[in-house]
Amino acid sequence: MSESTNAAALGQLTQLKKSPRMPVLFLGHGSPMNAIEDNEYRRSWQALGAEFGKRLPQPQLILCVSAHWITRGWWLTGMDKPKTIHDFGGFPQELFDQQFPAPGAPVVAQEISRGFTQPPIGLDNSEWGFDHGTWSVLKPMFPKADIPVIQLSMDYSRPPAEHFAIGQQLKALRERGVLIVGSGNIVHNLRATRRGVASNQAYDWATEFDTKIAGQMEKGDLAGLVDFQKLGQVAQLAHPTYDHYLPLLYAAGAVDPKEPLRFFNTNYQSASISMRSAVWG
Repeated sequence: MSESTNAAALGQLTQLKKSPRMPVLFLGHGSPMNAIEDNEYRRSWQALGAEFGKRLPQPQLILCVSAHWITRGWWLTGMDKPKTIHDFGGFPQELFDQQFPAPGAPVVAQEISRGFTQPPIGLDNSEWGFDHGTWSVLKPMFPKADIPVIQLSMDYSRPPAEHFAIGQQLKALRERGVLIVGSGNIVHNLRATRRGVASNQAYDWATEFDTKIAGQMEKGDLAGLVDFQKLGQVAQLAHPTYDHYLPLLYAAGAVDPKEPLRFFNTNYQSASISMRSAVWG
């Protein structure tokens, strides 16, 4: 089955109604503490969530690609009640007490899994759930947790172009009420963090990488985002490992280059984490 056939199969899901085309989000999630602190990031996610059902169509389902679920091959959460995963350490108990009890969507996950043969996408019925890359941004946006959510893993061993190609195939889901969310960071270097610096302060290499990637996004050069490693040392400093960059490729793959784009949170945490976020459509 070709990639175009995969996409056609995803556009015919029986469990989801046809809908106006949903937007696509890329959210810079940064520190897990953003989920509970009253700061500009949490407030921006709350404001964005309030747009759905008003300026933006209401999702029937949310499909999130988080930087924090790395697997061999690709997998979808397929359970009825995904657990809330606290995949971090050294934070206040209040953060560990957070729960995001959104339902899963086993039947839809199974249909999506069946629709993919190149590459195959498996179903995880017990191991994973919602890690903080998913729940830390979705809980402020959708506090009622009443919209079904499934999470898609990433195979870090595969080249960036394959992650973008999966995003291209997911595009058809947008016509079925599916909100596609990539959750990572355009710059993410925890080794270089500087606590307590202002959000407008960042390393030169961080601002250079963030500015170049944002420029490509604005020009609609979405396919070109897969070549980020050609930026050399700047890319290596921005991403000692690029797990936080890959979710951007899924989001970018799911949009058309000429779709309207708006940025928000165009600043930094701890000088080495870009919080830049994007809404297409």
